[in-house]
Amino acid sequence: MEYIDMHAHMVSRTTDDYYQMALTGCVAVSEPAFWAGWDRTSADGFEDYFRQLTEFEPNRARQYGIRHYTWICLNPKEADNREMARAVLARIPKFLAHPNVLGIGEIGLNRNTRNELETFKDHVDLAAEHEQLILIHTPHLEDKYKGTRLTVETLQSREQIAPHRVLIDHAEEHTVKMILDAGFWTGITLYPNTKVSAQRAADIIEMHGAERICVASACDWGPSVPVAVPQFALEMRRRGHSEALIRRVVLENPAQFLRQSGKFELALKQPKPLEAATVN
Repeated sequence: MEYIDMHAHMVSRTTDDYYQMALTGCVAVSEPAFWAGWDRTSADGFEDYFRQLTEFEPNRARQYGIRHYTWICLNPKEADNREMARAVLARIPKFLAHPNVLGIGEIGLNRNTRNELETFKDHVDLAAEHEQLILIHTPHLEDKYKGTRLTVETLQSREQIAPHRVLIDHAEEHTVKMILDAGFWTGITLYPNTKVSAQRAADIIEMHGAERICVASACDWGPSVPVAVPQFALEMRRRGHSEALIRRVVLENPAQFLRQSGKFELALKQPKPLEAATVN
């Protein structure tokens, strides 16, 4: 089955991972700007990184028949440095016109500090000014509910932000309803240990349905699985869910959200009806 990985940090993956993703049906990846594993020391480092996302990575993905799209921002782990944030934000607009840039992301909160919140607001205002989609990171573990609440409240305080143009990612059982009820798109991250397993993700779909919900691997330089989306599809299939429902979550929903950017292009193949097997 074809699928889109809505959140994958491919600059940290090998070409072997692209190969495995292509073999399992990946037709497009959406790569948010990310933390490098250490705090960068200047805005120049971010500019080089943005060039990697917009110039080098699309060519690497293309070799495996995968379309590569990206998002630009200063990520939440470095957002506490307000001086750095201002310098990076000033460089972002010139990258937004690039053909594979879908919007601003992944922005949000990490430790829910005052400085992180101010940097988040600056990113949201920049997205509104340039009419960009927004992809949001929510904190992990014990800070997730508070961080998600702060995120939702901040977005709701800005009338120029349309909820259907925002995806709030890394949702879990205790935050999905809050996000959906506010009208935003919701991302479920299929990531070992610190996020959601395929089994838990299937549970969430069974509890809340598939409307405005996407799944993604969020594969990066840490312990992660670049083929987590087809693993989720297998779990859904094992439970007896229809191919139409699985396709909606792993392909049609992400395509619907991403097409709002005006840049996302992907011709979805219509599935052929299953034919009854003949026995000789």
